[in-house]
Amino acid sequence: MKETTQTFEDFKLDYDISVAADPETVLFLDIETTGFTARSSALYLIGCAYLSEGKWCTRQWFAEKYEEEKDIIESFFSFAKEGGYKTLIHFNGNQFDLPFLTQKIEALGLDLTIDDFGGIDLYKRISPLKHLLGLSSLKQKSIEKYIGIERSDVFSGGDLIGIYHDYVNNPSEFARNSLLLHNEDDLKGMIRILPMLSYCDLVAGKLRVAKVHADTFTDYNGEVQSEIIMSIKLESPIPRSITSFAHGCYIKANGEDAQIKVPLYNEEMKYFYAGYEDYYYLPEEDTALHKSVATFVDKDHRTQATAATCYTRKTSSYLPQWDTLFEPLFRREYRSSDMFFELTDDLKRDRNAFNKYAAHIISMLASTY
Repeated sequence: MKETTQTFEDFKLDYDISVAADPETVLFLDIETTGFTARSSALYLIGCAYLSEGKWCTRQWFAEKYEEEKDIIESFFSFAKEGGYKTLIHFNGNQFDLPFLTQKIEALGLDLTIDDFGGIDLYKRISPLKHLLGLSSLKQKSIEKYIGIERSDVFSGGDLIGIYHDYVNNPSEFARNSLLLHNEDDLKGMIRILPMLSYCDLVAGKLRVAKVHADTFTDYNGEVQSEIIMSIKLESPIPRSITSFAHGCYIKANGEDAQIKVPLYNEEMKYFYAGYEDYYYLPEEDTALHKSVATFVDKDHRTQATAATCYTRKTSSYLPQWDTLFEPLFRREYRSSDMFFELTDDLKRDRNAFNKYAAHIISMLASTY
């Protein structure tokens, strides 16, 4: 077994990792194997990155022979325990690295468990952002390129399988360095793509609406339309500007600033009462009244309400919503899937409500395909 340690000088992290976990107890983890299943494949390299005295370092345990799997696993767990590390950060480790390690531990009969660690899977957190960010791929290398990171190694994990098999039979410095470099670049890449979590913070609603105002514009048909514009401060600056549009809503974000535009509808809409059995519908007034107050209405001018006619109408200003964020809930028609809430004077003065609404819009944009 060969163990290597490296310290990175002037390695800057552009994300406050303490938002996710205590930086002093974090290990970035990446393993290298000769296949996808632990039963039929060898584990030949475990690498981790960690913070030491304010500098980022890597430690790698390399099995120079197939029989050294047990040694590198025990060495990694010993290092993690002695260092008091509690959280593993990985890329798609929930699907590969962690199950593979667990299966190897069981196969080797070791009294160790990965369950003692907390975990953050960067792939799992970033993947819901694919549409919002316009990502062509969710591979780690693709995400690195998205924020301008270039790698030193030229091999893929698949390329290195043959190189490792050759190394076991005919050890060479070139082969060993190639294997270690790929793992090292995976670890460094994970640290460098941490700023991608700022987009997760954005979708999670970690923002502050600094200003809201209404505006008008002329659409493509020459008609005047209304909208509200929210100027936003982001809790975590994003590494690359984004724009997204869906359902008439628009966001543009850059650095720690963002702007959201949402259509404002000034029209009549309907509020549908629950329990239509308790209501009469008045066709001449085109409204429903509860039976307790509609008994004075002549029977010829009232009918039993149905779910589709159990409503009251109101002309006001409305904003769209895609879940029941604010109530009462308004629709244009009973079977319409579009939902709205009234922009009341009280709501206009409620900045927390707009913080909530901005997060709602961003979540919708992120999930729209």
